[in-house]
Amino acid sequence: MSVNTKDILTFVLAGGRGERLDPLTRDRTKPAVPFGGIYRIVDFTLSNCINSGLRKICILTQYKSFSLQKHLLAGWDVVSTQLGEFIDIIPAQQQISSEWYRGTADAIYQNAHAIEDHNPELILIVAGDHVYKMDYGRLINNHIKSGADMTVACSVVPKEESPQFGVIEINKKSFLLGFEEKPQNPKTIPGDKDNILTSMGIYLFNKEALLNALKRDAEDNSSQHDFGKNIIPQMLANKKKIFVHKFINNRGEIQYWKDIGTRDAYYQANMDLVSESPSFNIYDKDWPLRTYYEPYPPSKIVGEDRTIVDSIISGGCIIESSFVKKSVLSPNVVICKNAKVENSVIMEGVVVGPNARIKNAIIDKRVTIPEGMQIGYDHEEDKKRFTLTRSGIVIVAKKASIEK
Repeated sequence: MSVNTKDILTFVLAGGRGERLDPLTRDRTKPAVPFGGIYRIVDFTLSNCINSGLRKICILTQYKSFSLQKHLLAGWDVVSTQLGEFIDIIPAQQQISSEWYRGTADAIYQNAHAIEDHNPELILIVAGDHVYKMDYGRLINNHIKSGADMTVACSVVPKEESPQFGVIEINKKSFLLGFEEKPQNPKTIPGDKDNILTSMGIYLFNKEALLNALKRDAEDNSSQHDFGKNIIPQMLANKKKIFVHKFINNRGEIQYWKDIGTRDAYYQANMDLVSESPSFNIYDKDWPLRTYYEPYPPSKIVGEDRTIVDSIISGGCIIESSFVKKSVLSPNVVICKNAKVENSVIMEGVVVGPNARIKNAIIDKRVTIPEGMQIGYDHEEDKKRFTLTRSGIVIVAKKASIEK
């Protein structure tokens, strides 16, 4: 059996509150949070879809979706409606009842009419808030070869990290046997005692298997209507075949994948980009990452006494006789004379005043750092005005008014 990509419908779940990313999600949903200088988080999932030949896409939104919708309408007009392709933005509409989306499974159930209308052979469901590069074609081929009702994509993670993840148990043929939530003594991969498998929130279903599972789940008043917590256990109980697709390359090496649902994970994923040999390559011409990019002027670096080390500098930036190290600068950032920025994420339109010092920080959009101010050097002082993560990263909220 083979399936044409035209017979696959993709749902991107992009309605999460993202409360663990506060204050970055105070006025935007998590998939709309800027990342890596010029991108939004959702760009990585959508780029994976387009690069994999999947061009029938429904993006399900709910909370604080205005920023996300603007970005998608401006930057993702890359499909041809005349060829039956689409990227549709579908807000929560109370199609079935007076309830808004109550979970990931309920979000798909409330849009079952889209499945019926398009009548796909397969339905791919992906999260819009992870950073990774995946050829979904390999996932689809493995699903078809396995004869499964459902396939779950899983990342390979070192065994010692099991308390942070839900752990997937598989047999020697890579079919799902069970699931453990954050176990201390996890079931490892058969033949690999050092690693475990954790779900990436990427699911591929045969159409009828999905619709039947969603109907059963909707009728269960005790369900949380979640794919991981409810749909997968229900399908296992009903003897459905669930295949596990390991996210490794042809050489068996673990591929980069980050769930940046927490502030520290978000910060670290940005820092991964500025390492000398980054494990996640945004410069790969064979796997282009698309986004909406305004016509910014070129970056400008002026003055004699200036240093830029291991950093990403986006368009429209002006750096004046200052020091920038291991940092991500989004468009239209101004670093004034004698300022110093280290190990930080600086978002669009930020102005770092003369002689200011910033380290280990995330500065959200359109913030002006006053002359001579220090951020990231005294946590007791930072706590009084800003947000601190568990690891001590300072976050300055969007459009924050800062007085010295």
